[in-house]
Amino acid sequence: MNSKELRQSFLNFFEEKGHKIIPSAPIVVKNDPTLMFTNAGMNQFKNVFLGNSPSNYTRIANSQKCLRVSGKHNDLEEVGLDTYHHTMFEMLGSWSFNDYFKQDSIDWAWEFLTKICRLDEERLYITIFQGDKKDNISKDKESLEAWSKHVPNDRIISFGKLDNFWEMGDSGPCGPCSEIHYDNRTKEERSSLSGRDLVNQNHPEVIEIWNLVFIEYSRDSKGSLSKLPDSHVDTGMGFERLCMIMQSCQSNYDTDLFKPILNKISIDSNTKYGVNENNDIAMRVISDHLRAVCFSISDGQLPSNTKAGYVIRRILRRAVRYGYTYLKFKKPFLYRLVDTFTEIMSEQFCELSSQSKLIKEVIKQEEESFFKTLEDGLRKIDLFSRQNQAQISGAQVFELYDTFGFPVDLTKLILNEKGLSFDMKEFENCMQKQKNRSKGATKLIMDDWITVHSKKEESFIGYNKNEQDISINRYRKVKSKDNEFYQLVFDKTPFYPEGGGQVGEKGCIVSEIESIEIYDTKKENDLILHFTKKLPKNLSSDFIAKVDIDKRKSSSRNHSATHLLHESLREILGNHIEQKGSLVEEEYLRFDFNHFNKVSSEDIDQLENLVNKKILNNLSLEEFIDLDINEAKQMGAMMLFGEKYNETVRMIQFGTSKELCGGTHVQATGEIGIFKIINETSIASGIRRIEALTGKEAFNYLKKENNQLVKIKEMLKSQDPIKGIEKILFQNKENEKIILELKNESFNQIVNKLKSKIELINNINVIVEQIDVSKKDIKSLCMQLRKSHNNLIAILINAKNENSFVAACITDDLIQKEFSANDLIQKIGQLINVKGGGGAPFSIAGGAQLNITDSVISNIKSLI
Repeated sequence: MNSKELRQSFLNFFEEKGHKIIPSAPIVVKNDPTLMFTNAGMNQFKNVFLGNSPSNYTRIANSQKCLRVSGKHNDLEEVGLDTYHHTMFEMLGSWSFNDYFKQDSIDWAWEFLTKICRLDEERLYITIFQGDKKDNISKDKESLEAWSKHVPNDRIISFGKLDNFWEMGDSGPCGPCSEIHYDNRTKEERSSLSGRDLVNQNHPEVIEIWNLVFIEYSRDSKGSLSKLPDSHVDTGMGFERLCMIMQSCQSNYDTDLFKPILNKISIDSNTKYGVNENNDIAMRVISDHLRAVCFSISDGQLPSNTKAGYVIRRILRRAVRYGYTYLKFKKPFLYRLVDTFTEIMSEQFCELSSQSKLIKEVIKQEEESFFKTLEDGLRKIDLFSRQNQAQISGAQVFELYDTFGFPVDLTKLILNEKGLSFDMKEFENCMQKQKNRSKGATKLIMDDWITVHSKKEESFIGYNKNEQDISINRYRKVKSKDNEFYQLVFDKTPFYPEGGGQVGEKGCIVSEIESIEIYDTKKENDLILHFTKKLPKNLSSDFIAKVDIDKRKSSSRNHSATHLLHESLREILGNHIEQKGSLVEEEYLRFDFNHFNKVSSEDIDQLENLVNKKILNNLSLEEFIDLDINEAKQMGAMMLFGEKYNETVRMIQFGTSKELCGGTHVQATGEIGIFKIINETSIASGIRRIEALTGKEAFNYLKKENNQLVKIKEMLKSQDPIKGIEKILFQNKENEKIILELKNESFNQIVNKLKSKIELINNINVIVEQIDVSKKDIKSLCMQLRKSHNNLIAILINAKNENSFVAACITDDLIQKEFSANDLIQKIGQLINVKGGGGAPFSIAGGAQLNITDSVISNIKSLI
């Protein structure tokens, strides 16, 4: 069975069992501070497990794209070394929300594997939870009895919490799980040693394929367990592993999910797979990491230096590093594999084909950047190797990693080739200090929720209201390294929580005796959390929640303007334009979109004119609430890749602009007032960013610009400032010519004076002199000096102020004899404590004010 048929057979099977088949959620998680990436199929149902909101269906199944590269679930280091771990993988999942439980889950799992997939029953082993005295939980006899109907007891094995008790996190819903393992060894291997003895022993061919999780407990922040009122089932099966078994392979990488990619790598690198283990590992790493990067970019996560973007950049660079080191790729290669991968997966995940051009451009630019980094890193390592030390400082290697993004394993490999090592312990200490700083700054300690009222509504009613009578349902204390605050949940709220690019709203809640500031509002697992620095004196009081109206109006103007801008971009630049990110604050708006060229000033003018025309037309807001998503598609609503939409959606329409959106908006576009673009720039390959102002902020900006123009006219004493500036620029060019002539004349005099100071050292003409020439001009002077003489080394020192420097230049005839100005400057730098560098003809180093004595001059000469 090929992968497409197998995936569909799973979905068909559970659909026949009454499950609603839903699409995969995006691989990049938004609006959940505890996760960057979807690392399990259950992530999108956390709110149901937590009891924050009901599911639309009691039975669900899907194929979920997942990424495991950080935190508790981190498979990155195993990828490529074995044949069954991946960063990006598909999880075939089925869920029951307070419907069926252990018996049906186990019966259907067995039926699918043995009747639909026709797996050999004798090669399947089952694990169940053996219980835990500390948590006062007994052995999972219910699962044991259910499995005993299908499997002999000698193939049912009990394990402890580490293997067979699933937990969402340190606290929250949890429960025992039952895993299904498959023995993929040959008949001879199976007859010599029972698969039972290899279950959960990290054997590459006796592997877990399906995990059935039975969520029936909740753990509080103190570690205590309590029984949940509702019981749920969460199952997840590794699609790649199942493909391996169904296609009679010994490796996931031999399946039709990976083989075409490996073949393409083999052709491009002229390296045959299966001949050399190091090359094979590199090819497996590249094929795996390609999948992770492509899916992340297609879901809107670009490589960057922070958070999720940094993780994607790290994965991408890891793939490039393996290609560079083992497959001898010296220029971008990863982007050329995108079409092959897209062909394999785009039938199930259409976002790959629609975003293919963007994915390739982003990957290509990242590769080009990293290949330059590799070159910079190699130069740095070359400097390390010239220190005449067998072991390099771990701090230097960490600087290379931290500043240049240079992988430590690549540094180690290159140093080994040079017969060198580095202080790994010192490197790890530097790394740990950085992690501690990061954790200390971001780690939050959350207390358990405390219930005040047991009202269950907890709904948002803010589209039409700025004030609302509310009650506090529950609250919790949150602590960080330097801060302590509270999160409140109301029975209903007018406060819009951060989402869709729009910042969370601010305001206050007021009772008869006090007013409490709400300084932010966010959404977490379908709960709307209101942030406050102190608790009300009487939490059970009735309150009036009041949104800061001025801030809401400003945010609404900016949000509606982003919709008009989005549509206008498509009208002027083309229908390929899609939103790739946005930020809507009270002060300004930011809009990111895909486009491969800088937006010209003419197009910026057209955009402003078109958006302002729509504002002047005073288009009325048409709001469609609880609209069926298929009807929204038919109406032409803009839908964004990387967003997870429910079956019913909210559509915002201004004239011909139609977008699915949960944010706040103006009632008519005339309320926006003015739209002014203040910046357009690139933030990544193929991604542009526009920043703009509306309303009062736009008016103030234009007023300030006009005031500056008036002052310029006054200073130029001209009503035509452009002509006045052109006249000044012309005069400056003429003056620059005169200055350059004078400077060259001065340089000639200095060069002649320096030549009179030449000493002969080891048959080389040497000049070591202090000189009063700026850092800006020293290179030009040195180039002139090099042309005036042969067999010359000149070391020129300016020690007159805080911007002191030492420069060295060497003539070409000496460079051919392997003399280098850069080598000389490095040695001088160690001598007088300055840092810098350059090339063989010219190099410069600077530092604090230098103390140049006769002995220092003598020591410098001795280097030659």
